[in-house]
Formats: sequence, structure tokens, C-alpha cells
Amino acid sequence: MKTQIQRGFTLIELMIVVAIIGILAAIAIPQYQNYTIRAKVTEGLSLADAAKTTVSEAFASGGMTGLSAAAAGFNSSPPVSKYVSGVSIDPTQGDIIVTFASTNATPTQIQGKTLYLIPNSPLGTALANGSTGSIDWACASVSDTTATNQSFTGLTTGTLPAIYAPTNCQ
Repeated sequence: MKTQIQRGFTLIELMIVVAIIGILAAIAIPQYQNYTIRAKVTEGLSLADAAKTTVSEAFASGGMTGLSAAAAGFNSSPPVSKYVSGVSIDPTQGDIIVTFASTNATPTQIQGKTLYLIPNSPLGTALANGSTGSIDWACASVSDTTATNQSFTGLTTGTLPAIYAPTNCQ
């Protein structure tokens, strides 16, 4: 007479699988939340692209005077979005300030925080009349380590926590 062998998982094997899934979820959920916040920060950098173009073109055609005039025009109607309350240009230096919104839609970790994009001449110095060549951009959150390591000078740091900033802004 043949005996039939039962096949399946034991309770211990199932408990081990559940424990492994729990550990992975405990690691993955916070990382996913940081990822979604970084995506919202990237939206602010996308809005800043128009300001970077404005600064570059104004400085190339009119020096610091052209930059000041272009900044005034740009700042009169700054771009905004669901997560960004405004992008502005400092008329004296050409710094671009991205300010994140303080609304319920914006994650609390970035509400009201700022991110700075700082223009530098090709020599790594602040823009000044008489500078020529293309503009190099430095980015700074609460930290400016990456920009400093790339020999940028005259940096102003923002208030956005570095964990949520892109790598070049940390």
C-alpha cells in the first residue's frame, strides 16, 4: 500500500518569511518617503531653469546692469507650483533662491525651506562686471560641501536639509 506524502510549508517557514518581509518594509518605507520628497525638490530645480537662463543671458548681454534689470522683470511674476511658492533672482549677485511652499500639499520636511543656485564665473569667483565666458552654477542646501569641493566661492547656503537635496546641492 502506498502512503501519500504531504507537501507544503511549515509554520516556522511561514513565520520566517513574514519576519523578512517586515524587516524589508521597515527599511523601504522611510527610503520611499525620502524619495518622494526629493522628487518634489527636483520640481523646484526645474522651475529654476528659467531663472538660470535669464541670469545667463542678461549677464552675457548687459553685465551686472543687465542682470539687475532682468532680475527685476523676472521677480515681478515668479514661477510657482504646487510645492514651490516662488523662484527669485537676487539682483545684486544673480543668486537664484527656490522657496518651497508652506501648504498642506508640501511635505513638512521642506515647507518654507530654501535652496540656492549661485552663479560663478569660469574662474570660480562671483559674477562681476568684466567677467567673460559661460556661467558655472553652484547649488547649496543647508550644506555647500559639493560646491566648495568644486572650488566655488561666495556661496550662500539655503535652509533645505541636505538629505532631501540632489547630490550636487549637498
